[in-house]
Amino acid sequence: MIREITIPIEGMSCAACSSRIERVLSKKEGVKEIAVNLTTGKSKIIYDDQEIRISQIKAYIKKLGFVPLDIEKDNVDEHQDKQEKEMILMKKKFFVAISFAIPLFIISMGEMAGLTMPKIISSNENPLNFALIQLILVIPILICGSKFFRIGIPSLFRGSPNMDTLVSIGTGSAFLYSLYSTYEIYIGEVSMSTHLYYESSGVIIALILLGKYLESKSKGKTSKAIKALMNLAPKKATVIHDGKEIQIPIEEIEVGDIILVKPGDSIPVDSVVIEGSSYVDESMISGESIPINKLIDDNVFGGTLNQNGVLKLKADKVGKDTLLAKIIKLVEDAQTSKAPIAKTADLVSYYFVPTVITLAIISFLFWYINMNDFSFALKIFVAVLVIACPCALGLATPTAIMVSTGRGAKEGILIKGGESLEIAHKVNAVLLDKTGTITKGKPELSDIKVFDIEEKEFLSILYSGERNSNHPIAKAINNYFKQKDIDYKEVFEFNDISGKGIEYKYENKKILVGSYNLFKEKNIKLKDDIIIELQNQGKTILLLAINEKFKGVISVSDEIKKTSIEAIKKLKSLGLEVIMVTGDNKKTAQYIAKKVNIDRVFSEVLPEDKSNKVKELQEESKVVAMVGDGINDSPALMQADVGIAIGSGTHIAVESAGIVLMKDNLNQVYKAINLSKKTITNIKQNLFWAFIYNIIGIPIAMGILYYYNGFLLNPMVAGTAMAFSSVSVVSNALRLRNKKID
Repeated sequence: MIREITIPIEGMSCAACSSRIERVLSKKEGVKEIAVNLTTGKSKIIYDDQEIRISQIKAYIKKLGFVPLDIEKDNVDEHQDKQEKEMILMKKKFFVAISFAIPLFIISMGEMAGLTMPKIISSNENPLNFALIQLILVIPILICGSKFFRIGIPSLFRGSPNMDTLVSIGTGSAFLYSLYSTYEIYIGEVSMSTHLYYESSGVIIALILLGKYLESKSKGKTSKAIKALMNLAPKKATVIHDGKEIQIPIEEIEVGDIILVKPGDSIPVDSVVIEGSSYVDESMISGESIPINKLIDDNVFGGTLNQNGVLKLKADKVGKDTLLAKIIKLVEDAQTSKAPIAKTADLVSYYFVPTVITLAIISFLFWYINMNDFSFALKIFVAVLVIACPCALGLATPTAIMVSTGRGAKEGILIKGGESLEIAHKVNAVLLDKTGTITKGKPELSDIKVFDIEEKEFLSILYSGERNSNHPIAKAINNYFKQKDIDYKEVFEFNDISGKGIEYKYENKKILVGSYNLFKEKNIKLKDDIIIELQNQGKTILLLAINEKFKGVISVSDEIKKTSIEAIKKLKSLGLEVIMVTGDNKKTAQYIAKKVNIDRVFSEVLPEDKSNKVKELQEESKVVAMVGDGINDSPALMQADVGIAIGSGTHIAVESAGIVLMKDNLNQVYKAINLSKKTITNIKQNLFWAFIYNIIGIPIAMGILYYYNGFLLNPMVAGTAMAFSSVSVVSNALRLRNKKID
């Protein structure tokens, strides 16, 4: 059986690590698909449990030098807590390291900067003390940065070097050479006091720890959306048991429990209102700012806020089945997934570290042969290793996707994966289902025209018959009559004329209610001009005759949503072709299309044929986004390059769509596509700076400018640049949180 698991992995330090795990595991029999996200530290693996076991997958990960943790459980905030602890630990390590690095730097470089040092540690007066005090100061720094050596050196011997390898070789070489120089001073070669590089080793590690701390702090900000979602649901709920109110943890609520929610409290789980009424703020889930009045039999969702009334609820869905839990799962899955654009960075990262090590060795040999100066060549070697940073490449895509999907969730836009997010920016044709997408999807009575009869009597006769019918149009009429408090009477000899209308007796009068075609069949004389006018407006008409004499007509229409016209205008402003698809007749379809300013229409299309219309557009070389309610549009949503399900979020077939919109509002489609465009732009910026940084930085570190102006990159400057390259990429991604998308 094909299964999917998420395994958190410890020990990854750069894109070379995640790329290595992906490459090795994807070649193993039984592993169908794997995506390793450096930013979240998680791997999503699809595998065949008949061909490979989880224990084997973990064993392969261990063999590569990483630590696979327990398969992720439903406790979604476990990773957040771990990330927080890691940030605090990194902060402590940095402050310890910098506390020793500052005096180390002053002692080693003080005399060169013109400072007068105490004789006891002067390089001229006491060279051995000068060397030993630096050795003592650098040891705590090396302990703080021991992780670089524990991971980096074994990775080199396994043939999968990473960022830690570069840092450990560079700083380790400087330390070992300095240790050798200290021994030379001890046996009397005092001139070796100018060949000490303890400060390079110590300061570089301290600066890289600073970069790692800032990076982990920034990463924490990228997952703020999930933290906010997780904090929506209360920890406890008031349940009515045996007539008593008791407080229990939310995890103990079971389906069918009666829950009491007071004003100002959050609703604990998805429920149905059984008593009371109140306005409920659902903005935290749907992004909709206007509170919704909830009455008996209405659905409410866990995490939403009860505003002014007391509600008695019956628990309907609990635990991982609640809407909030599903939203969190969707966002987490999206953040774990990889966008196709990330493959370029992964490929570069895979070969990057071995290439850098090779360039560092070549540079060392070149300068040592040409200058005959080991210290000079060592500086070049360390600078090349330290300035190279595959971290920035690895963080460029996942951080942007994390921030983007989090921003989308806040706006009520659920993006199921990096692939949907990336493809959405290429969309050039948007196919809109009419019913429930452009229109409200609920027929409403719009016109009443009567002849030779009182309107009140006409409506009473109509209501008396239609209240016995289950036809969708009858439901719309009955809803209207209930609101208007129209009187009705019992009818007799009721007969449903299948698909055409109804007939019955009302106070000994023979009543016929039905379609235009039915009345033509019965040869009842009509006022055709009025009927044609209503039909031309895209309305469905219902005629009524008393004793075979035409007495009036009502029309029912599926009203256009208030936001549709503005949203379609916005979509066109992005250069997209907007097309409507509907099962309505051509005349009705054209009328609606004209009202919302859509030029191209597919009319009289059966639900099962909508996917063929998507294919037609794709054959025209268009990248198609299909927008529907996610129920009868499922085949079309799956056929489209990007399926966008629009609706309340409760009855949406999320399996069919790549993007799910919680608001029943077409403006969300514009926001989703716009967010995709801004995200891809951000990713390209990140990749550009990550690539350009290395393209410029590595040649300078190799000493290319030394030939022209004598400039030589100090290894400590290289360490600073490396530390902040990742931070700059993450900071750029964080700008997406405040980007305007509406």
